[in-house]
Amino acid sequence: MSEPREIELKLECEPSDLATLQVHPLLQDASERGAADLSSTYFDTVEQRLREAGLGLRVRRIGDRYVQTLKADGDGLFSRPEWEQEVSGPEPDLAALADTPLDEILGRKDELQPLFTTSVERRTYLVEQGSSRIEVALDSGRIDAPAVGDRVIPICEVELELKQGSAGDVFALSQAIAALAPLRLGVRSKAERGYSLASGKPERVRKAERVPLRENMSAAEAFQAVAHACLRHMRLNEDILLQGRNADALHQTRVAIRRLRSAFSLFGDLAEDAQGARIRAELKRMTEPLGQARNLDVFLATTLPAERERHPDEVGLLNLETQLEDQRSQAYEAVQNLLQSAEWRGLVLDLVAWINAGPWLRDGAEGRAELREEPARDFAARELDRRRRRVKKRGRHLDDLSPEDRHKVRIAAKKLRYGAEFFAGLYPDKKAVKRHATFVKALSELQDQLGALNDIVTGHEVVRDIAGEHAGASAVFAAGITAADLEARTHKLLTAAADAHEDLVDAKPFWR
Repeated sequence: MSEPREIELKLECEPSDLATLQVHPLLQDASERGAADLSSTYFDTVEQRLREAGLGLRVRRIGDRYVQTLKADGDGLFSRPEWEQEVSGPEPDLAALADTPLDEILGRKDELQPLFTTSVERRTYLVEQGSSRIEVALDSGRIDAPAVGDRVIPICEVELELKQGSAGDVFALSQAIAALAPLRLGVRSKAERGYSLASGKPERVRKAERVPLRENMSAAEAFQAVAHACLRHMRLNEDILLQGRNADALHQTRVAIRRLRSAFSLFGDLAEDAQGARIRAELKRMTEPLGQARNLDVFLATTLPAERERHPDEVGLLNLETQLEDQRSQAYEAVQNLLQSAEWRGLVLDLVAWINAGPWLRDGAEGRAELREEPARDFAARELDRRRRRVKKRGRHLDDLSPEDRHKVRIAAKKLRYGAEFFAGLYPDKKAVKRHATFVKALSELQDQLGALNDIVTGHEVVRDIAGEHAGASAVFAAGITAADLEARTHKLLTAAADAHEDLVDAKPFWR
């Protein structure tokens, strides 16, 4: 069986947004319209082997018909393999999936069982956009899992599926629809949300996941997969942060954005154009409030408690904490204002549109097509070599460098680490996997030491801000004590950072 691919963009919304869209001329003037009640049951083994393999299997009832669908993770966001066929009843027909990845996963003794069900009222519209035909589906409903009793997850989303034409038209239509209602990029399938419900565990802050790269990918395809993974990482934690102040969710949202910006740098000329440069500049400008809130989180959670242990009788530290807590509340309010803004939601959609249909994909300038089509393994090896040389050179005599030059080493090491994490899937053999673990461990140690040094520099900036404001005398005095204690830690950290740099230089590259 061939590997048909589903090209689909998911947008999350509120029920009132669906009501707004249903009556808008954009959809009312569609060439075809329809409505249906869809009930889908998702199946897996007891050990959830399908989920572990990045697969989702459902049987959907549509009137008197049953349609079986197997989906794979694909590029992590926009395009994924899909195998669909009509079956005779509500149970999976494994014989019909003989030539799919499922055949290699299930053993003879494996049995599939229903885990959760989605019940959806779907209204569909076939829209002509540019030279393309796009199905717009407005879905409202719920996800139920027998294992968790009455607990359900609501479904409220817009799906845009390309039926004929170009991906660029899908994004153009998504931006037109987003101008009518406050929609957000969706990064979780109904299956993923169902598995989460069935587990009985609450939503949690998410760290970066392994990027789904394949050895036969082109460099352009690798860039898209990396960028999609970063967007997914960001949106998963953004959803938690939107519910209220959460230091871990803020940190991971910010990490995801830093990883994305590092991906832009790592792929360099391959994905460069004026539109992308504008979007990247906006991303940097708009996300500054996250950095301000994060700096205060670190100072209040790490630096200040250590100072209280060293100076338990210093009353001024309490006054300093009170003032900084006020500043943190203001910083988080700024973060909420950003994430709730139409400007931010629009930027995220602009970004995903550029990644998948931007001018960089059509640039015919000399050498650009060759860069895009280069095997991802060759591109990654060359880029990792270059980044490794940069860290090696800039980190010489690390313990004698100025704070500004140490910062440059930290940034270079961070990009190398992100690159090593991004490209890991391109080097799956045992020798490379072992070397990768050693290499990333050495990089992490260097980053930890340089990060601690950077926290000291940031701590000094926080202290200077306090001293420059209309703070009480005791708070200013406490800030001065804190600054002195911060400086006293520097020498020990510098020695540890220099040792970590030597270990990294000795680590064998996993990509060779």
